[in-house]
Amino acid sequence: MSKNYSVASLFAGVGGICRGFTNAGAEVIWANEIDKYACATYRMNMKNVNLIEDDIYNVDATRVPDFHILTAGFPCQSFSIAGYQKGFNDDRGIMFFEILRFINAKKPKAILLENVKNLVNHEKGKTFKIIVKALMDSGYYIKYRVLNSMHYGNIPQNRERIFIVGFKDKISYDKFVYPSQITLKRSIKDIIDITDKKEDKYYYTRKSKFYSLLEKSITKKYVIYQLRRTYVRENKSNVCPTLTANMGTGGNNVPIIKDNYGIRKLTPTECFMFQGFSNILLPDKISDSQLYKQAGNSVTVPVIERIANNMIDALNVLSTDDIHKDYIYPSQIDGVQLSFDSIFETESKSRKYIISA
Repeated sequence: MSKNYSVASLFAGVGGICRGFTNAGAEVIWANEIDKYACATYRMNMKNVNLIEDDIYNVDATRVPDFHILTAGFPCQSFSIAGYQKGFNDDRGIMFFEILRFINAKKPKAILLENVKNLVNHEKGKTFKIIVKALMDSGYYIKYRVLNSMHYGNIPQNRERIFIVGFKDKISYDKFVYPSQITLKRSIKDIIDITDKKEDKYYYTRKSKFYSLLEKSITKKYVIYQLRRTYVRENKSNVCPTLTANMGTGGNNVPIIKDNYGIRKLTPTECFMFQGFSNILLPDKISDSQLYKQAGNSVTVPVIERIANNMIDALNVLSTDDIHKDYIYPSQIDGVQLSFDSIFETESKSRKYIISA
C-alpha cells in the first residue's frame, strides 16, 4: 500500500528538487535557502512550504519537523571543473558536513544529494570516498550515478550531474534502481519560438562590440551559440549546452540564439524551460542576472521526478519478494555491498564502472 512521504530540502534554491518530488506525489514540508532572491522565486512557486531563509549554520536541525526524505543540491563550485576544485578547502565544500548534521539529527528514511559530475573524480576520488563513507557510517546504504538531462529527462540540455541516493533500510536499497535511459524526443524547437518577439534588452545591436562577430558567426536558427572571448561556438549537438550559475555574472555567458527579429540571448524563462520547469513564476523586481544565476544553479526537474518516483517505489516495498533481482550494481556481488577500496579498485580497472555503484 502506497503512502505519502514528506520531504525536507537543504540548499533548496528556487525549488527544482522540491518540484520534482512534488510531481512524484511527495509532500515538501520544509526547506532552507540563504539566497534572498532565490527565496523570492521559491515562495512564488512553492507557496505551502515552510521555507527558512537563513544561513544553514544558524538552523537548529533538531527543531525541524520530522520528515521521511532529505534532499540537498549542495554547493558545487568547489568541486566543479569550471571552478578551482578546492573541495573541502572551500567553505562551499564543507557544506556537505552540514547536510550530515541534519541527517544524523533526523535520521530520514531516504536521502537524495545532487552535485556536479566532477565530484566523483575530485582529488582522484578521495573527496567522494569521504562523502560516501560518512553517509554509510551514518547508517545508510548508498548508490550513486551520473545522469545526463537529455538522456534521463527528455530535456534538450547537455547536463551531467551526480545523484547520490541512500536508504536506511536494506530492502528499500535493494529495491531502488535509477531511471532507465530514454530517447530524447524534445528539441530546441519545443522550447524556443523564433516567431515570438522578446524584449529589446535581450537582442544584440550594432552598438555592441561583439555584433560584427555575432552577425558573421550566427547564421542558423534553432541552434544555440555561445560567445567566447575571441570566437563564437556553435553547439552542434542540437541541444542547449550546460546552463551555469555564471550566466548571472555577465551577459556574454548566456547562450545565444537567432530568431526572426535578430540575434539575442536566451531569456531567463527559456533557461528555466531548458531545466524542465513548466509554468514557473518569476518575480518582477529581481534582476535578470539573478534569474540567470538561479536557472544555472537549479536542477533538471524531470530527472528529479523520475528519481523521486523510484525512491518512493522503493520505500513502498513491503516484502523481500518484491526485490528487483536482475539489476546488479558494479559495487555489489550477489547483492552484498563491497568496501570502498574494492569499489575504487574496480573503477580504476574498468571505466564503465566509473559512474555507478
